[in-house]
Amino acid sequence: MPRVRELEVFRLVLPYGRRPESILVRLTEYGGMTGWGEVVDGDPKTWVSLEEGLAHALIGVDWEHPDELGTVPGGPAADMACWDLWAKMRGVPLAHALGGSRTSLMATVRIGAERNLDSLVSRVNRHVCAGYAHVTLDVHPGWDVEPLRAVRQAYPALGIGVDARGAYTDVDALEVLDAYSLSSIERPFAGLSGLADHADLQERVAAPVLLEVSSLAELDEAIAVNAGRALLLRPAALGSLREARRMHDRAVRAGWEIACAGGQGTGLARAATVATASLPGCGLPCDVAEPPRSAQIVTPPVGASGGVVAVPLTQPGLGHRIDEDRVRRLAKESYSA
Repeated sequence: MPRVRELEVFRLVLPYGRRPESILVRLTEYGGMTGWGEVVDGDPKTWVSLEEGLAHALIGVDWEHPDELGTVPGGPAADMACWDLWAKMRGVPLAHALGGSRTSLMATVRIGAERNLDSLVSRVNRHVCAGYAHVTLDVHPGWDVEPLRAVRQAYPALGIGVDARGAYTDVDALEVLDAYSLSSIERPFAGLSGLADHADLQERVAAPVLLEVSSLAELDEAIAVNAGRALLLRPAALGSLREARRMHDRAVRAGWEIACAGGQGTGLARAATVATASLPGCGLPCDVAEPPRSAQIVTPPVGASGGVVAVPLTQPGLGHRIDEDRVRRLAKESYSA
C-alpha cells in the first residue's frame, strides 16, 4: 500500500524556444521509492494548487490504487507521479499497469508549411530516410492540395495525415484532400461547436476525421452525432491517466481509431503518452517527437528511432531514469513538504 512521506515540486524553465515551463512532482514513499510526474504548464494557478493542496491530499494517506485518489490537486503532474510510484512498487511498467499490450509504436512526424514545394519534399525526404513511414502535414486554406500532391507523387506508399489546426470553415475545401489517400484529417474545424460540419465532412471522406476533445462528455457528444471516426488523445492535457484510459475505452467501443500525442517539456509527460499509446486501441501513428536534447531530464530519451517508438518494458514505472541534478539546475523555484 503506497503511503507518501514527502514530496517535492519544481518549476523548470526549459532552455529552448521561448523558454517554456514545466512543473515536476516527485513523491517519496516510506520505503524510499520515488514517483515522478510532469505537467507542461506555465499557469501560476497550477503551482498554487499544488502548493496549497497536494501535501494535504497525499502525505500520510493510505491508498491501494491511483484511481482511488480522484482529482489530485495540481492535475496531471501529481496523478502521473502517483501512477509511476504505484507501478514501481508493484514492479511493473506503467504501460502494463494501464492495460497496454504493445511493445513498439509507429511514430509520425509533424511538418509545418514550408516556403515552397521543393523545401517541403526535401524535408519529408529527410524523415523518410531516417526511417519514418508516416508524416503529418500542417495544412490551411491556400496550402493544402499542392503540398499533398507533391508529397504523394514523391512518395506513393508513404502514410500521410493532415492537421488543419481548426483553420477551415468550408467542408468542400477539405473534401478534395481525401483524394490523396490520407490516414486521417485532424482538427478540421475550430473547436467542437461545429459538430455538424465535422459529421458532414466524415460522411463525405474515406479518411477518419480525427477529433481532439477535452473530456469524456465531449467525446460522447461527438460519437453520438458521428462527428468523426478517430480520437486524438493527449494524456498530458487531461486531469488523470484514468480519464485517458476511460476515453480510450469509450472510443474503442464506438469503433473509433486512436492517435496519441504528447507535449514538449522534459520527456516525463511524453513517457506517460507512450505508456498510454501502448493500449490496444491506439493504432494510429503516435506523435511523441523527441523534445530538444537540451531539455531532456530522462534516460533513455523519449522519442522515435527509425520511425518507431519503443515502449519501455524492462524497468517498472515510467521506465526512464531521472537526472535529479539537472532538474535542480533547471528549477526556477521549488518547495518540499
